[in-house]
Amino acid sequence: MERERKCIIRGGALLVLFLGHAVRALEVPLDPKVLEGLPQPPTITHESPKDYIVDPRENIVIHCEAKGKPHPSFSWTRNGTHFDIDKDPKVMMKPNSGTLVIDISMEKAEAYEGVYQCTARNEHGAAVSNNIVIRQSRSPLWAKERNEPIVVQEGVPLLLQCRPPAGLPPPIIFWMDNNFQRLPQSSRVSQALNGDLYFSNVLTEDTRNDYICYARFPHTQTIQQKQPITVKVLDMDAINETMAALLNDTDFFGDSPAGERRPTVVVPPGSSSTKMVLRGETLELECIAEGLPTPEISWGKVSGELPSGRTSFHSFQKTLKVAEVTEADAGDYKCTAKNSLGTVDHVITVIVKAAPYWIRSPRNLILAPKERGELSCKANGDPKPTITWSMNGIPIENTPKDLNRKVEDDTIVFTNVQTGSSAVYQCNASNEYGYLLANAFVNVLAEPPRVLTPPNKLYQVIRNNPALLDCASFGSPIPNITWFRDSQTLVDGDSYILHENGTLEIHMAQTQDSGRYTCIALNTLGSKENHVLLEVKEPTRILKQLDYKVVQRNSDAVFECRVTHDPSLIPTVTWLKDSGELPDDERFVVDSDSLTINGVTESDEGNYTCIMNTTLDQDSASAVLTVVEQPDHPTDLELTDQQARSVQLTWIPGDEHNSPIQKFVIQYEDSLHQPGVWHNLTEVPGTKTTAHLKLSPYVYYTFRVQAVNDVGFSQPSPPSQQYRTEPAAPEENPSGVEATGNKHDNLVISWTPLSGLQSNGPGLQYKVMWRQKDVESDWDSVMVTNVSKFVVSGTPTFVPYEVKVQAVNEYGNAPEPEIFLGHSGEDLPTVAPENVEAHVQNSTLVEVRWDPVPSSTVRGRLKGYKVQYWKEKSLHKHHPHHEERQVLTFSGNKTHGKLPGLHPYSLYTFNVRVFNRKGEGPPSPDQEFRTPEGVPGRPAFLRVVNVNLDSLTLEWEPPVEHNGRLTGYTLRYQPINNTNELGPLEEIAVLPNETSYTLLNLKYSTRYKFYFSANTSKGSGPVITEEAVTVMDEVLMRQPAVDVGKGRTEAPHPISPITQSLRPPSHKVRPVGPAFGNVSSSVRENGAVISWEYWGPDKNVFVEYIVENSKEDWKKEFVNGSQTYQIKGLKPGTSYKVRVVAKDQSDETVHSTEELLITVPAIASRQVDIATQGWFIGLMCAIALLILVLLIICFIKRNKGGKYPVKEKEDAHADPEIQPMKEDDGTFGEYSDTEDHKPLKGSRTPSNGTVKKDDSDDSLVDYGEGGDGQFNEDGSFIGQYSGKKEKDTAEGNESSEAPSPVNAMNSFV
Repeated sequence: MERERKCIIRGGALLVLFLGHAVRALEVPLDPKVLEGLPQPPTITHESPKDYIVDPRENIVIHCEAKGKPHPSFSWTRNGTHFDIDKDPKVMMKPNSGTLVIDISMEKAEAYEGVYQCTARNEHGAAVSNNIVIRQSRSPLWAKERNEPIVVQEGVPLLLQCRPPAGLPPPIIFWMDNNFQRLPQSSRVSQALNGDLYFSNVLTEDTRNDYICYARFPHTQTIQQKQPITVKVLDMDAINETMAALLNDTDFFGDSPAGERRPTVVVPPGSSSTKMVLRGETLELECIAEGLPTPEISWGKVSGELPSGRTSFHSFQKTLKVAEVTEADAGDYKCTAKNSLGTVDHVITVIVKAAPYWIRSPRNLILAPKERGELSCKANGDPKPTITWSMNGIPIENTPKDLNRKVEDDTIVFTNVQTGSSAVYQCNASNEYGYLLANAFVNVLAEPPRVLTPPNKLYQVIRNNPALLDCASFGSPIPNITWFRDSQTLVDGDSYILHENGTLEIHMAQTQDSGRYTCIALNTLGSKENHVLLEVKEPTRILKQLDYKVVQRNSDAVFECRVTHDPSLIPTVTWLKDSGELPDDERFVVDSDSLTINGVTESDEGNYTCIMNTTLDQDSASAVLTVVEQPDHPTDLELTDQQARSVQLTWIPGDEHNSPIQKFVIQYEDSLHQPGVWHNLTEVPGTKTTAHLKLSPYVYYTFRVQAVNDVGFSQPSPPSQQYRTEPAAPEENPSGVEATGNKHDNLVISWTPLSGLQSNGPGLQYKVMWRQKDVESDWDSVMVTNVSKFVVSGTPTFVPYEVKVQAVNEYGNAPEPEIFLGHSGEDLPTVAPENVEAHVQNSTLVEVRWDPVPSSTVRGRLKGYKVQYWKEKSLHKHHPHHEERQVLTFSGNKTHGKLPGLHPYSLYTFNVRVFNRKGEGPPSPDQEFRTPEGVPGRPAFLRVVNVNLDSLTLEWEPPVEHNGRLTGYTLRYQPINNTNELGPLEEIAVLPNETSYTLLNLKYSTRYKFYFSANTSKGSGPVITEEAVTVMDEVLMRQPAVDVGKGRTEAPHPISPITQSLRPPSHKVRPVGPAFGNVSSSVRENGAVISWEYWGPDKNVFVEYIVENSKEDWKKEFVNGSQTYQIKGLKPGTSYKVRVVAKDQSDETVHSTEELLITVPAIASRQVDIATQGWFIGLMCAIALLILVLLIICFIKRNKGGKYPVKEKEDAHADPEIQPMKEDDGTFGEYSDTEDHKPLKGSRTPSNGTVKKDDSDDSLVDYGEGGDGQFNEDGSFIGQYSGKKEKDTAEGNESSEAPSPVNAMNSFV
């Protein structure tokens, strides 16, 4: 199928190729791989310039290089005839080259001057070079001449001619003196294009004898000089003296130089001229004028503007140059010379001619046999050039006639070309200003297609960019290119563009466009296939544009440049500053995605650009860094508009440093009153540089200014000149005037003194005036200096006074001062309040009343009354109770007050006194009051003792605070079931002299809650509560006690076997005191299991542990309602202290167990497992067999003994008092008569993880076996039916029971 597809494609391509041959020809192949092995006519690749000036001191080298297949041979013509180089031993041609080397060491170069032309020839044609004109450079000597001194009058124009010898090329002219220093030139003195030196007008300083014209010949690098010219400029005084001596006259020429005159254009002469220039050359227009004063030169174009970008002015505007002249530059150019006396114009008409220039030069043409093609030679010029054709260097009209070739002016048309008709054609375009010569070959080839693009070339592009896949090919006829992808032909359309050169373009490449592409080049001679690969990559993108930074000087600036890119492309970051490289400074730290500038300075300001480059694309982001700092201080402070009480201050702002100035702060120093101290006077906006300042009298002002911007304050400016204001009378009086007494017979008048700025003049004093208020009297006064208070003695106690203080200086008084009211000094009150009474409100509150004291006895400003009281004793105790005295203050003129917080049923003493600012007066006589009875306080404690099966005893102590006579106690109690529901409440009244009470007829194994309070005649006091649980059986009251951490202790009395019960209790008995019990532990390799029982009300239970002897804090883990907890993560071989605690809502510990000491066993090293040894297995099997025999014997013996099962006996003695109760609801349990060693209902699994065997309710003593029974920790019997020896791992105590066969068997399970 694939072959058929290719055949169809090729067939269609052949038709296309056939049609295409009639319309187009092959392009010249540029790839060396294509040219290699192909026949090719010669092509000139390098030749010497048309006009070749040679240095006579060096060999003549005329270049001619060419290429072709086969390599061409070379020949030369000289002056139009064959140049036989073999006959001239001084001429040599380089190997494989047409370049000539002519040795002129023994010959003059003139002998080889002429017109040379090179021809490169092979079997396919001949190419010719340009006509190369060889001329020798010349630097002739200056003609001998004698220059007469030139004497001129000051102010006249002057021309110094150079007239250098004609050289090849022309020399470069310049004027110097004897010291080889260039003569200074200006708009008055300048050098013309021909080398002459023009003076618009001469001055006396132009006099000198060393005006020397130099000519430098560039090829020979020689400099020749003209004979020096002497110029003497005479001023009018010298001329008058000379002529006066000759003619006996005093003033011959006058005092002025040559007369002032309008400008005159001297180069070019006249009012107009013409200039011709060739296209592409530089137009030089010159305009030199003379006149006095010196004229100024300007240029313009009459009908348009001077060419923009190509126009320049030289020689002080006297020369206009236009580079790269075009036909549009033709026209009239006007030169204007102007001085104060007038203006003169000169119009230069510029004519632009053109030597021939290419519009389209002929190009090499490769044709297949029978194809059609054209050679086109299009040139232009002014005048229009003539086109002539040659073939292989021979005029085409002199070549054999070819019917397949037709010359049509500037085009040659080839039709039905034949193999072997290859040739090189020359096109010559010429006019009177020059010529152009171009070689172009026609190569007739028959070649199958070649694909020049390397196979499997990989193209990588960025997504959404065009992808150009090359299929460069060569063949004759021209191959047709077809593209495929995955066997699908790609056609020109929306997604693809098929270019004429075979390139496939994908408009916007996407990821799915990645893959393998195939191109096929096909012509009539064959086909060629090639594959290329395309990978479409994700673009590189900077995620966020750089943030513009405004940074304070000496701080750090960080630009972040984070990028996302294709994973297969590794980006490189480049940072630029102002489009250039970053400064070579260690302060610039470049990371993978950021630039940090440490300690920025002003020089770091600029535009920073982050460029992320990959091999395929890049992205960039820029931001500006602005460095700000405090502004520079203002300068040039100046005082203007100086008035008696004001002045105008101006200044020049300093540099803002990129942060606009917000305001200026004007400060002043008063060198008269406070030298060296600067005060803020006023502020003005940052846009102003002047301030009108209001001044105070008698101040020696010096001003300075600070600028403020967002960064901070500038340094203060240099101070201004001092400005002194004249003294004047004070304008204000002292402030803060007060009048009060510090003794009972004086009046202290004080004030805030005026500052030096406020004094307004010298000799500042204060006139202090006072008089008693509401008394007809004159003002008393006194003058004081340098003080801020005055004491008036001998005044009555606490009487009102009017006072005022006035400022006075040598220039007058301040305005009339304000009157202030005050009082003379106070004294202690003289009398105590009378009619003092106490009115009891309740047992803790009393109201005290009194009459106010007369105001005359207060002898000061009344502040209030103070009630002092204290408790003498409690009325239910006979001994006195000494308490600290308390004082309550009642401000103002109050006549009553309440005393709160008193103790009920107590005796108090109190008194009342008045006080003022001086102190307290005498107290009123002590009086007593009694507080009535109140409710009593909480009993001192309440505890439960002697807990029995159906009774218990409560003990207490009376309240600390009786608050009256106790009338008895109230005891209330009620049972609490397993779900914490409360039962019926019972209440009992207890006599006041009792301290214990026994409750009878209680339910056994029941929790009770007790409420206990004391009573007085006023009611019951606060309640104290306690809880306790009655025991289940009297035998349990005498069970061995377990002290946590110390093991089992013996019971204090022997236990009667008759009252022992094998039935475990279905409810745990809570000790009256502690809230925890039955604490045990078991250890593992990396942890421990802790078990306990808890009866407390607080639910926040924690297990705490710490390494023994460690000083660290206890580690705490929450239990969450369980009574068993496993501690994990303990270190093997380490001892720990462990305890269980209960905490209240405030995280305070309210109950705690005693500390357990546990040791985590160390991890044993790996040893041989004995259980896998053969001898051990055999031994165990023998023992097991022996035990089985013993069990059978024991079973037979038991049956023979007439014993019956325990359960049958229990059924016969159905005593409800000794039946076991289920742990959850108190119902009777059942026994299991199976031998599966499961625990009985209602039993517990010990905290150490071992499983207890079934316990029997029957006593073996009743059956005559084993009177020496043993009990475990909870009182249950360990007998023959326990099935396994009980062992307490936490306490290490073992039962004394003899091992049974069952126990022995279990030890191996």
